[in-house]
Amino acid sequence: MGQSNLTFEILEAVKYRIYPSLLNSFDRYEKGKLGEDELVDRVNRVPMPQTASQARGVSFEEAVIKGTNEELYDPEILRQVRALLPRPMTKTQVYCEYQLGDVLFYGYVDVIGKMLAVDIKTTSLYVPDCFCQSHQNLYLPALKSKGIRTLRYVITDFVSVYQEEYSQSVDLSYQEEQIKSFCGFLEEHRKRITDLRIFNLLPR
Repeated sequence: MGQSNLTFEILEAVKYRIYPSLLNSFDRYEKGKLGEDELVDRVNRVPMPQTASQARGVSFEEAVIKGTNEELYDPEILRQVRALLPRPMTKTQVYCEYQLGDVLFYGYVDVIGKMLAVDIKTTSLYVPDCFCQSHQNLYLPALKSKGIRTLRYVITDFVSVYQEEYSQSVDLSYQEEQIKSFCGFLEEHRKRITDLRIFNLLPR
C-alpha cells in the first residue's frame, strides 16, 4: 500500500481559557486605563455593577433582534441596523471557540447567517476602523467551519449607524501577540487568581 498523504493537526493541551471582554480589559491595562488590581478582579470574575452604557447596549441589541422595548429607540436607527443583519438569520447568540497553541479563545457572536456573522455595538463616540484590532475578530477562524466568510460590526451612537467588515484573510497577529502577553500576566499573578477556570482547571 502506498503512503497516505493525509496529515493530522495535533492540538496542544489547553492551559488557558480566555474570552473577549477579558482581553479588552487587558488591552486597557496595557494602555494605562485600568489598574492591576482591577484587571485581577476581572480575571477572578468579581461581581461588578452593570454600567448605564452597558445596560443600554444590551437593551438595544434585544430591541434589534427580538423587538423587546423597541419603542425606547429611534425607529430609523433600528431599521438601519436591522438592514445590515444577515438574511436569513440562522441563529443568534452563537457560541464559538478557537484554539491558538495552548489557549482556547471562546465567546458568543450576536447573529449568524449562511456566510455572514454580525456583532452589534453601541458607543458614545465612533472612531472609524476601531474594530480592526478587536479580539472578536478571532470569531472568524472560530466560525469558518460553519461557512462564515465575513464578520460585520454594526455600530451605532444612536445618531448614526456605521459598519466595519472583516474577512477570513484578516490579519490577526496583533490579537495573537496580545494573547501571549496576557498569558504572561496570568502566570506572573497566578497566586492572586482564585477563579481557576481561566487555567482550565475547573469544569465550565
